[in-house]
Amino acid sequence: MQKFIASFAVAISGIGFALRTQSHMRFHAFAGLCACVLGLIVSLKPLEWSIILLAIAVVMSAEMINTAVEQAVNLASPSIHPVAKVAKDVAAGAVLIAAAVSAIIGLLILGPPLWRLILG
Repeated sequence: MQKFIASFAVAISGIGFALRTQSHMRFHAFAGLCACVLGLIVSLKPLEWSIILLAIAVVMSAEMINTAVEQAVNLASPSIHPVAKVAKDVAAGAVLIAAAVSAIIGLLILGPPLWRLILG
């Protein structure tokens, strides 16, 4: 049980590191919070909540993986190297894809009820 608790503490530490050091992670967390507030305002159904929360989790997980790749590459290759650049660029591209698809999901799920709410 102590190993499990220690593993949990390490994971929380990693999340904290990403939030403290990565401006994009803070942006994604804020965007996720905004999506949740909007979901509460429009009273999303359970399936819609599931999709929104999954999209938020995918983006934040991708951002954390990107951070891990960047840190590992910086350790392995402190000087600029073309292969290191590719690794960082591909990891950043993964975040971009996740964020773009999540934004589309957010618009598809939150857009119509927000539009109805605004128009009355």
